[in-house]
Amino acid sequence: MGIADDAVEIRAQGWRTLAALHGLIDAALERALQQQHELSVVEYTVLDALSRQDGWHMRMQQLGRAAALSASATTRLVNRLEDRGLLVRVLCQDDRRGIYTELTPAGQALLREARPTHDAALESALQQAEAMPELKPLADALHALPVPAGV
Repeated sequence: MGIADDAVEIRAQGWRTLAALHGLIDAALERALQQQHELSVVEYTVLDALSRQDGWHMRMQQLGRAAALSASATTRLVNRLEDRGLLVRVLCQDDRRGIYTELTPAGQALLREARPTHDAALESALQQAEAMPELKPLADALHALPVPAGV
């Protein structure tokens, strides 16, 4: 195996490790959010993304990017959340073709209730990862990231 092959294998191993950490965290979040708030991780991600916007709204495309979803998956998710009364769609005043999504008061309330559950499940999953030699460096790296101002 040459140097280039070694570099590819190192990157591939890094990616597998990252995917394992993501899977561990995602499963822990999914269990906790579903059990306690009847929310999926992606639904929580959408509510959280909307809550972080000035005016608490986003265009559908932005929302899809924030949740890493295709346009059709974003539409289906927004439909479900709208049916539950957690968000609404609003036509853009400047561009009638543009559609925004906004949190409703019920969406804001559910997010406030779910955030401590999310944060506790995330912390627990990271502690679990820190106990695994193969995941510990990545978990440590997450703890070392700077915290943005205002958080």
